[in-house]
Amino acid sequence: MRKLLNTIYVTTQGSYLHKERETLVVNQNHKEVLQLPLHNIGGIVCFGNVSCSPFLMGACAENDISISFLTEYGKYLARVTGPVRGNVLLRREQYRKADDLEVVKSVASNIISAKMVNSRIVINRSLRDHPETVDKELLKQASKRIITYQQDLKRASDTDKIRGLEGAAAAQYFSVFNEHIIDNENGFLFSGRNRRPPLDEVNALLSFTYTLLLHDVRSALETVGLDPSVGFLHKDRPGRPGLALDLMEEFRSVIADRLVLSLINRRQISISGFEKAENSAVTMRDDTRKTILTEYQKRKQTKIFHPFIEEDVPIGLLFFIQATLMARYLRGELNGYPPFFWR
Repeated sequence: MRKLLNTIYVTTQGSYLHKERETLVVNQNHKEVLQLPLHNIGGIVCFGNVSCSPFLMGACAENDISISFLTEYGKYLARVTGPVRGNVLLRREQYRKADDLEVVKSVASNIISAKMVNSRIVINRSLRDHPETVDKELLKQASKRIITYQQDLKRASDTDKIRGLEGAAAAQYFSVFNEHIIDNENGFLFSGRNRRPPLDEVNALLSFTYTLLLHDVRSALETVGLDPSVGFLHKDRPGRPGLALDLMEEFRSVIADRLVLSLINRRQISISGFEKAENSAVTMRDDTRKTILTEYQKRKQTKIFHPFIEEDVPIGLLFFIQATLMARYLRGELNGYPPFFWR
């Protein structure tokens, strides 16, 4: 089993990262604040005004450590990686399968089936854990409607219909999302999904956490040799990591959404940790971002049972496992792509 390595998130503006022997060193205000062996690092994510030495970037490329650059608020900018990894034959097979309408339909259907099942787990968890607080009928109706969409997936004639069912299920899921926020006095309110820019605190949290999730899924795909840009559910678009977005759908609700809800309901973050810009965009303050990054890393260490490989694995390895299963399917070693169903 692959070892779960550290992802280093650098959010302090003005930080400088460089290589010293075989270690990563982080300097802030001309003082060393962190030093870690490179062999313990799986990836580096830099937010905003963070710079890296050429020698560090070269060493990371040689050691398969990706460096991602995002804006201070989490918008993806660029990525530094080494030579393309993996067998070229695997990527050629990926491109062929992405042009096969039946394969595209099958993979997309499997992914969305898992997304719907995992979305219902979040809904049913609130019904189980907070029956006296939530609107039980509202949540039960949403869960039943998503079941209906699951059944319709089996009869979907093409990928466009699958995308339509995914959109309908997502709308139903988010229509009751505010019910999961148990403490109504903490100031957090969700009235609908919005992005680019997020217009409220909950959407700001969701968008930022999805960015972290996408980074990890994309890294996993590149590790096994797949092209993260060529997917099945998401149509090709320049600059969009379609396959990474595909696999991410399985994890959105049970990893990202549940993390956001947990942070809110446990009062680990507060409404004062956000600010609103002149264009009405809501952004997080630095302490809020650091809390999310810390808790996300902790979450990745938690073990969960993977039903397909029948092992307990850290959540942080789920992305690599699913990328590996996708590669095995594309190579013809599996009859279909087995998505991840949360248990």
